[in-house]
Amino acid sequence: MAGLREAGFLKSKHSTINDIIKRALTSSGIPAILEPTGINRTDGKRPDGLTLVPWSRGKSLMWDTTCVDTLAPYHLLSTSKIASSAAESAVHNERHKYVHLVDNYIFIVFAVQTLGSWCKEAKDLVSEIGRSLVTVTGDPHCTNYLRQRIGIAIQRGNAASILGTFPDANSLDKIFLI
Repeated sequence: MAGLREAGFLKSKHSTINDIIKRALTSSGIPAILEPTGINRTDGKRPDGLTLVPWSRGKSLMWDTTCVDTLAPYHLLSTSKIASSAAESAVHNERHKYVHLVDNYIFIVFAVQTLGSWCKEAKDLVSEIGRSLVTVTGDPHCTNYLRQRIGIAIQRGNAASILGTFPDANSLDKIFLI
């Protein structure tokens, strides 16, 4: 496992999802960059991505991705009743962090949960990017492929998180003496 981490095979869910969004935008003819410089929140942190051309109403699209734990104790009561409640709550929290930037950009919080639920903004953004991809490629399945890629990124990130809690394989030999 350590070898995989060192080789860079395990990227976080967060960075993988951002890369998928950026590449989908670029493939649909909308240039975008990750972690744009010069655009900071009040705490100095940057948004995850930005289109380099206007997205809507003459403004660029700026997005921030977050993946919240569906089963965290503070989310469990709400997520047991409404599947995407933790993601929707994350939207509210992230919007607060970017309040001083929303006048200049179209700001989208791309919030997903570890068990797969997405916030409405994330669903709408993927649908819109998917429509652009269908127009460019002519493939009517583009939107579904994009959704699947993001879903797989979440699952892989979950698997990497779980595997990261296991001891090294060498120490397992001491546990399983046969």
